[in-house]
This record gives sequence, C-alpha cells and structure tokens, in this order.
Amino acid sequence: MTRPSLENSAVWLAPGFSSPQGSLNETDHGSANRSVDTAGTEKTTQDPCGIFQTRPYLCLDIGSASVNHAGEELCGDHVEVISDSEQSAVVVLADGMGSGVKACILSTLTSKILSTMMHAGLPIETCVETIAATLPVCSMRGIAYSTFTLISVKDSEFAEIYQYDNPPVTLLRGGTRCELTTEEITIGDKRIMKSRARLMENDVLLAMSDGCPHAGIGVTYNFGWKMENIIEFMEPVSAAGYTAKTISTLLVDAVNSLYGGKPGDDATVCSMRVRRRAPMNVLFGPAANRCDDDQMMPLFFSKEGKHIICGGATASIAAAYLGKRLTPSLDFIDPEIPPIATLDGADLVTEGVITMNRVLTYAKDHISSNELHSRWDVKRDGASMICRMLFEEATDINFYVGKAINPAHQNPELPINFSIKMQLVAELSECLRKMGKRVKVSYF
Repeated sequence: MTRPSLENSAVWLAPGFSSPQGSLNETDHGSANRSVDTAGTEKTTQDPCGIFQTRPYLCLDIGSASVNHAGEELCGDHVEVISDSEQSAVVVLADGMGSGVKACILSTLTSKILSTMMHAGLPIETCVETIAATLPVCSMRGIAYSTFTLISVKDSEFAEIYQYDNPPVTLLRGGTRCELTTEEITIGDKRIMKSRARLMENDVLLAMSDGCPHAGIGVTYNFGWKMENIIEFMEPVSAAGYTAKTISTLLVDAVNSLYGGKPGDDATVCSMRVRRRAPMNVLFGPAANRCDDDQMMPLFFSKEGKHIICGGATASIAAAYLGKRLTPSLDFIDPEIPPIATLDGADLVTEGVITMNRVLTYAKDHISSNELHSRWDVKRDGASMICRMLFEEATDINFYVGKAINPAHQNPELPINFSIKMQLVAELSECLRKMGKRVKVSYF
C-alpha cells in the first residue's frame, strides 16, 4: 500500500522556514482564512500570503497514558504540556534511562526544561545543550541520558517535531499514516530528527516511548511489536473519532496486554488530535428564585450545541417552558443510577445529584489512570451517556446551575444536601478543565 507523502503539501510554510524545495507552493498563495459565526456557519476571508490561516473553529485535543515497568511505583517516562491557547501547545514526551526513581527524575527534568524553553521561544540548540549540562549523572553508568520527543503546534495547523532516540512520531490522517519529511541535525554529540507538518482537521499525531515497540519481546513476539504493526493497529482507531486520551489509553492497554500484564519497560503514549470545537450545555437544578427560571431557560436553550438536563424538577420546568411532554423511562440500565427521560428539545434528561456524582467519579479516573473507561464507554445509563458527551464530544461546556434547595434532600437520613450539589459542580468543572475543556459556570 502506498502511503501519502507530506513532502510537498504538508511542510510548514511559516516565515523564516523554507520548504524542502526552497519556495512556497503556488497553490498556497492567495488561500482564504476560514472562520465560523455564532451559528456555526463557516466563513472565509482572503489572506494575500496564504501563510497564516486562523481557524478558530478548531482546537487541540492532547492526552497521554502510561504503564509502569513491572514492580515499579514510579514511571520512568514523563509527558509535559504547555499551552497558552486551545490552538497552540508545546508537548514533550521524555523517557529516562532505566526505570524507577532515577528514570523518573531524568524524564521529568528533560520534559520540564525542554517544554519551558521552547515555549519561551529559545532555539532547540540551546534547549538540548541546557539539558546536557543539567541532567544528573548516573553513579552506576556514569552518564546522564534521557530520550525525548518534542512537538510544537501553532494555530492548530503548523507542527514542528524534534526527536531524539524515541520511536518516530506518526501522523494519521483519515485512518491512514502520512509520511513525514524528516531531516537530521546534530547538536553537540546528539543526532536530532526534525520534521515539519501542516495539519488538517481530525489529524492525529502519535508519540510514544520505546516501551511500546518493545512490547511482547520474549512473550508474544520474538522481536517486539514492530512500528508497522502498531500503526496498522492504530489507523482504524484514529479514524473512529475518539479523544486523544482514549486513543492513548487504547494503545497502552494493547501494549500492557502484549507484555502479559507485566511490562518489561515503562510505556507511554501521547496523542494530539486536531478537532472541531463542540459546545455542550448542562442545566443542573432549578433557580433559587422561581422568577429567574424565565431568564435561565431561554438562555440555556438558545445556546449552540447539545443540551443536557439533570434533575427531575429541572426537567419538569424545562418541559413546561418548551410546552413538550416529559416521558420518564422505567429501564434501570444500572441499578445504582436512576433511569433517564426523554424530552423533545433536549438531547439528554437524567436524574440530578446521584447521576452527577457518578459522572464525577468517572471524571476523576479519566484524568488519571482511566481504568474505568470501559464502564461508561458503551453503557446506556444516564451517567455513562453524560460522560461520553462531556469527555468525548464536548470542547466547550456551559453549566447553568440552579441554587434552589430541594426539599427532598433535607431528610437527615439522606447523604445529599445543597453543599454537596455545589461541590459536585466545582469538582467536575475542575476535572473537565484538566481534560482541556473550556468550562463556564453560571449560577441562578
């Protein structure tokens, strides 16, 4: 199968960087900038140079997952992300020599130094020289060593990649690998592989430590899981629309399985996906003052994107506002989660505090080990459906939180009260921000 090449069409065409041919492609001149209005309609404006294309409807989705060397408490790999906007970021994946505490220190220092200096605009030569002079020397081996992969993306479009002794970064587009044009540069005694690419919507950049291609050595495979086989495994996954976190988790789970559950090396995957912004709106609880319902409901339903309603009383108020029938379901998909309801005009209607508490549990796991992913990935209970919509689909989330006190929650025998509801919103919002979501909370 012939792989599409980025040698001509995907090089970085920013000022100060010449293409491999020494000039810009003719088709790049006179291109149009694209933007979207509040209704989501794409617009274009002419860019006489065709170099900078502002694409506010796109953003970067970045996620990583790791598995530790068997018997080690600390991971010898480290991923550091520095971002000053949703469209630009510096990502470094570092792999310290060996495993355990020493490897963790080496990889953490490398990723922190590289990401901070590159984000500040310093040249790669200065960054690498600083690392060489800073890393502590191993008393046993007499060297200071950490591999790294550095990816710098601007405006969700221009990517610059530097790699030192890590497996090559893979660009997946439309479920197929695209070949990156790579050149070798020498800094001190280190040979750095440099690549540039011009990204498109739904492109996935895949970086990993060498624990991934080493998976299965002596267990499943004689010589490990070859990069060709890893890419073949990931091509359909990248085209399925998963978030970067899920993409990374699926690959790490496969690696761990090939190791037989006892990894012989730390394995880390970091994925970066260029995706379209997707707003999501969550209505949770009636307003403290009933008169404010007339303000909250029009504001909630007028917002672009999908609409989730949490709470029985809230759903009844929404149904009355819409003039639609609220139809509860009697199917208990999960015996611990109340059933959902249907309402024309809302994408999902669920119970309130109990359901959201389960969502918070899944959210805390999602930003750490992500071990509970399989529990909410396909289930049809209210909490699982909210998780898929907030974690997988949404990029911008608007919470409309009513501060009314539910009389049913005032029973001293129930572990539910007003403060718990507010704490749920605060903790869930923080978890979503750690996932890279843009979150806004409005109280009524």
